[in-house]
Amino acid sequence: MYNKLLILGEDHMDVEQLTINTIRILSAEAVERANSGHPGLPLGAAPIACTLWAKEMKHNPKNPKWINRDRFILSAGHGSMLLYSLLHLFQYGLSMEDIKNFRQLDSKTPGHPEYGLTVGVEATTGPLGQGIANGVGMAIAEAHLAAYFNRPGYDIIDHYTYVLCGDGCLMEGISYEAASLAGHLGLGKLILLYDSNSITIEGSTDLAFTEDVAQRFEALGWESYRVEEGNNIEEIKKTIRRAKKNSLKPSLIEIRTEIGYGTAKQGHPSAHGEPLGKENIEGLKRFLKWEEEEFTVPHRVKEHMASLVAKGEEEERKWQNMWEGYKREYPQLAMEFERWIKGEIPMDYLESQEFCDFDRDMSSREASGILINRLADRIPNLIGGSADLAPSNKTYMKKRKDLSPGNYGGSNIHFGVREHAMAGILNGMALHGGLKVYGGTFLVFSDYMKASMRLAALMELPVIYVLTHDSIGVGEDGPTHQPVEHLAMLRALPNMTVFRPADAKETAFGWYVALTRRSGPTALILTRQKLPLLKETGRDALKGGYILKKEDGGLDIILIGSGSEVHLIIKAAELLSERGIGVRVVSMPSWELFEQQDEEYKERVLPKEVTKRLGVEAASSLGWHKYIGSGGRIISIDSFGLSAPGDRLFERFGFTVDNIVKEALKLL
Repeated sequence: MYNKLLILGEDHMDVEQLTINTIRILSAEAVERANSGHPGLPLGAAPIACTLWAKEMKHNPKNPKWINRDRFILSAGHGSMLLYSLLHLFQYGLSMEDIKNFRQLDSKTPGHPEYGLTVGVEATTGPLGQGIANGVGMAIAEAHLAAYFNRPGYDIIDHYTYVLCGDGCLMEGISYEAASLAGHLGLGKLILLYDSNSITIEGSTDLAFTEDVAQRFEALGWESYRVEEGNNIEEIKKTIRRAKKNSLKPSLIEIRTEIGYGTAKQGHPSAHGEPLGKENIEGLKRFLKWEEEEFTVPHRVKEHMASLVAKGEEEERKWQNMWEGYKREYPQLAMEFERWIKGEIPMDYLESQEFCDFDRDMSSREASGILINRLADRIPNLIGGSADLAPSNKTYMKKRKDLSPGNYGGSNIHFGVREHAMAGILNGMALHGGLKVYGGTFLVFSDYMKASMRLAALMELPVIYVLTHDSIGVGEDGPTHQPVEHLAMLRALPNMTVFRPADAKETAFGWYVALTRRSGPTALILTRQKLPLLKETGRDALKGGYILKKEDGGLDIILIGSGSEVHLIIKAAELLSERGIGVRVVSMPSWELFEQQDEEYKERVLPKEVTKRLGVEAASSLGWHKYIGSGGRIISIDSFGLSAPGDRLFERFGFTVDNIVKEALKLL
């Protein structure tokens, strides 16, 4: 039933094997105590992770944010107790009490690893495949920073990215999107450790997954390796070292393991996602010759860990010595490096009139393209691109080179037609640190990006999304390319700031928000069609909603809009005013920013006693009733669009000055 390796008593056991068994026991005990979790992966993959962390990974638990550390991502995030056990043993500050509180309210050991909550967790994982895309992003960031800053004798950025994944990760489409780009770019410092146990929740992987993974990765431009016995720590170590020597290709190491190793459930689907049960844990302890009390780390393991932690501290000391020499020899570069790591941006320019100065009508996507190139002249660590739509998204930095296999110093990234991978890669780049990242596609394709955008919001990453072609204004491409429900979807995401500007000036303020926001992503929602440059728009757009045109005399009705519909409500307000009606026009580019204002300001813009309100937005009405109330109306689109010229569609769906006036008069 059990694996072939001989397990000796603790007194005679190699300390490395004892450490691996400690990880197994802690993981199983924590899952059992919580009566919830996934013990199968930690039991099978403990030798992989422990060998990596102890022998090959460069990290300093005393300084978990050391910029030149190797990164480790547990893409198979359901096996979180594996990571928590490592963090506890390697003295990252995770206590035994934290281990005991696995999956409990407000603990540092939630069901899946969460970045920012638990020290040493490099990425929030759980949705399978995401960690692989994050790893690609981290490897791109490492390569870009190294190309920009390293000098002969001073490799201040020189580290690896390791990702531990399972069969499930490799079934998800995002993993192959990301792996394809990684192979194309030749990211030699990316190593994917594949915990290959051939088991899914439903049974054997043969039910739905029979491809040759190694051959597929080789076809994607990767080097592949295989370790036949997942308990052979010497072979695991040798194979990782072989992979590290290949600087021209990313590496896949497939390691054959047994899920639920050492228990009666070994090799069975039931080992995946349910507690083992008291009887099975007792059997595991007998098999491993484990005689310690519950939740105990053997003294020999503690001593061993202390020596490994000291080794990590020495690694950083060596780097610090090199860094001191670098600062003396390249003082300007060193100061720039520190600015990049701190995330500093030229606020004086963002506050200047020049930044938001435009002299003609243009689409907001064109305005964004101009702004990106203005920013490229002043923010050297601005980096990004598009999912094969840069000419349409206007995301290309004209004075910068492309990031390519021969030039990691380039700043324009061609993600290819890989929207989901792009979003996951951007997360990895942001997690790595030192870069200001953005990615572009059509708003309608945010559907493909949603899972990664959600994780960016959950991790509070300052990723910038340039989402163009924002409405039925797309026109002839038809309903497949005309976003309707997408604004509502993005606005529903906690911690996502959505900004839909009315003209070029408001687009500048959208970029201001995106660049200055440190604790979450920003989605810039931009038009394809030309918009008039409005004299009324201004810096108050940073408040999310503001008065563009104040009523003459008494206030009878408030017209509220965003984006391309704002100029329509301004014209409608002029016609209503000619009839003696007191009309206020409010531009609301960002609901999230408006909600951050104090109650006094919100009441000043949208006074409660004025119940006659008309909202106008070429998207779903979902969510608008918060601002128009039960006494208001909304001109919106709650159906799919049509294929026709954009101006004809705006007429068909009622986005005209005449119809706005008509609906306003109905309210009055």
